[in-house]
Amino acid sequence: MTSIKQQTLAGELEFKGKGLHTGRTSRMVLKPAPAGTGILFRRVDLGPDAIVEALAENISSTARSTTISKGEASVATIEHIMSALTGMGVDNAIIDIDNVEVPILDGSARFYVEAIAASGTVEQDALREYVDIPEEIEVRDEKTGSFVRVTPSDKPGIDVTIDFGSKVLGVQTARWDESTDYASEIAPCRTFVFLHEIAYLFQNNLVKGGDMDNAIVIAENPVTEGQLSELSALFNVPKLEVKEGYLNNLQLRFPDECGRHKLLDLVGDLRLAGGYLNAKVTAFKPGHTINSQLTKAIRERIR
Repeated sequence: MTSIKQQTLAGELEFKGKGLHTGRTSRMVLKPAPAGTGILFRRVDLGPDAIVEALAENISSTARSTTISKGEASVATIEHIMSALTGMGVDNAIIDIDNVEVPILDGSARFYVEAIAASGTVEQDALREYVDIPEEIEVRDEKTGSFVRVTPSDKPGIDVTIDFGSKVLGVQTARWDESTDYASEIAPCRTFVFLHEIAYLFQNNLVKGGDMDNAIVIAENPVTEGQLSELSALFNVPKLEVKEGYLNNLQLRFPDECGRHKLLDLVGDLRLAGGYLNAKVTAFKPGHTINSQLTKAIRERIR
């Protein structure tokens, strides 16, 4: 593999918004960091020493998103910002945040990537440290049939297949390698949810910050006018309709946007292996839980 120098941000970048699951508003500032720092989150509301390294051993929850914790400090839903930093080639950054959850913004990594691209990155006087895999590692969920497999390779790449048994989504595939333009092809892809899951998620204290602007909503089953009216009232939006299996709150950015979003998530979760993975990754029906099991297995294997 070509020798690449480490990079950090050229300047500070600020974001403010609500978290998808907690609904809490946070201010988050991305800051340049010295070579060899990696990605650190600092809960500034808890004090200057409330630092959580973005590493697999600090994963504390994978319920619909990835949360890392250390001591009293936790940071939830880190996968989109981790994906953005990785996709834009940022090795080192300190992320100051004043609440428990990263802003969801539009449900993708688009705004993070646009800000990083506009501000730029700075090359540092150290070579990028790649995570090399000594042998194939696979994690599998026999119940769901999901698996994520990582294989040694001198040409990194990720292949993702999603299959929810959905007649709306069908089977979708997405691919990333060094020739992929992450900023235009992956970053804009938004998170998604099935309409029939929304009530369950609300009842289980999740998606408190969900709205019609930050998620693709898939209507897999027939929906009554009454249900649509209830949903419109819940989210305080004009009357919703179902068009070709999706709520009409937004237009798809790609026909396979949901598959690409799962790839976006996987890029972010894989970064918790401790750097840029120098390997071939094959994932079937990936999710935060199985992704985290893989990164933990990688960390244990290379330690």
